[in-house]
Amino acid sequence: MQTEKVVDHMVNWLKEYATTSKTNGFVIGISGGIDSAVVSALCAKTGMRTLCVEMPIHQAPTQMTRGQKHIESLKKQFMNVTNIEVDLTPTFETMKSIFPLAEENDHLQLTLANTRARLRMTSLYYFAGLHGYLVAGTGNKIEDFGVGFYTKYGDGGVDLSPMADLLKSEVYEVADYLEINEDILEAAPTDGLFGDSRSDEDQIGASYDELEWAMHQDDLGKSAENFQGRKLEVFNIYTRLNRANQHKMKPIPVCEIPLHLKKD
Repeated sequence: MQTEKVVDHMVNWLKEYATTSKTNGFVIGISGGIDSAVVSALCAKTGMRTLCVEMPIHQAPTQMTRGQKHIESLKKQFMNVTNIEVDLTPTFETMKSIFPLAEENDHLQLTLANTRARLRMTSLYYFAGLHGYLVAGTGNKIEDFGVGFYTKYGDGGVDLSPMADLLKSEVYEVADYLEINEDILEAAPTDGLFGDSRSDEDQIGASYDELEWAMHQDDLGKSAENFQGRKLEVFNIYTRLNRANQHKMKPIPVCEIPLHLKKD
């Protein structure tokens, strides 16, 4: 990949989109992970106002520290970068307290995890509306269009998505070029939505390198019969998640009413 040219292309794309839409800049949720670090750096390089928002909800201290170090690094390099922290933990706990009691199980845990993501989306749009900014998405190709590993109307609720055509391995190439902090580069990817140390790989059952391989095989039209052992396991994980999460990747279904039924 021609990393420098790819970075320039994304930065120019961001700036042109914001200028054309007559908006004042960008707002990005900072998680302490590589995706938000790269997107915030790309937005900062446009020269337009870039607001980095930390939104902890029972967040692990290590994630907070990585995010804070990244923001400070950006602010030293770019005068157009500002930041704010909004502790959403009390809001999250209030929501939990007013909802009906539910049985403790995997469905509840996933629902609460998605609730965290949607609270953060709401917060980002508050600041976007306040300042006339665009909410910049942090998804990449394997998450957004491969396995659908994001929250619908949570971190999937954005105005534009500069990295959605990059595989996770390519995101790391861009991060290395942008000199993103080493602790972020070395950290295991995690969505940080469960209040524990589980990584993306723990949740999915496969690494991003494995998923990229499976995505390529699926694009080639390969089927499970072509593989065995770990490759078969990974291919099945990928295809299962890809099929199950198509509702995230396709437009909302619209019930089209036949014209003759609309006539009296």
